[in-house]
Amino acid sequence: MEFICSSNNLDDYLLELDEIDFTNRVIQQKVKQLFANVQSELDKAKIAFEFVRDEIAHTWDIQSPTVTCKASEVLQHTEGICYAKSHLLAALLRAEGIPTGFCYQRLMLFDTPEKGYCIHALNAIYIQSLNKWIRLDARGNKRDINAQFSVTEEKLAFRINRTLSEIDYPMIYDKPHPKIIQVLKEHSDALTMYQFHLPSDL
Repeated sequence: MEFICSSNNLDDYLLELDEIDFTNRVIQQKVKQLFANVQSELDKAKIAFEFVRDEIAHTWDIQSPTVTCKASEVLQHTEGICYAKSHLLAALLRAEGIPTGFCYQRLMLFDTPEKGYCIHALNAIYIQSLNKWIRLDARGNKRDINAQFSVTEEKLAFRINRTLSEIDYPMIYDKPHPKIIQVLKEHSDALTMYQFHLPSDL
């Protein structure tokens, strides 16, 4: 896929935002635990990705009602849906000066079109040494999902089925999409939000 960047300025993919609050004390503490000066940007990207994928629970998987949005909230509660987990991964990497953006897919919410569609979030990371963007999906693995770190072949959580109106959006956003922030801020029960209120398109 040919990616389209929402900004041509890589510095925009390093900015601290309300949801990407990487100067927050808890984020800074985790940064110090995860990273060392001797690590390359690839090392750091892999470490951060695997931490968010494996150590931060997906809220739906654990059937928790907690809604998290800001990166610091996700880290404190150790859970979030894909939107929130993408915020945390961006915060950890932006704190280390690694440009990180947000990508989205339109997927069937469950297993058939009749059950509706939802927007799914993942990240794009700019690897300077390779002069390329790579996409990573830190949603969290389970029996039928096996997302991995890869700089060559994408190993994402979901395969897009275009015949069923699923979409892989090519845009790499420098900020989380407003529809994503809106739904997280408007709801206090994650299970109800996930089943009935996730946006179905961008």
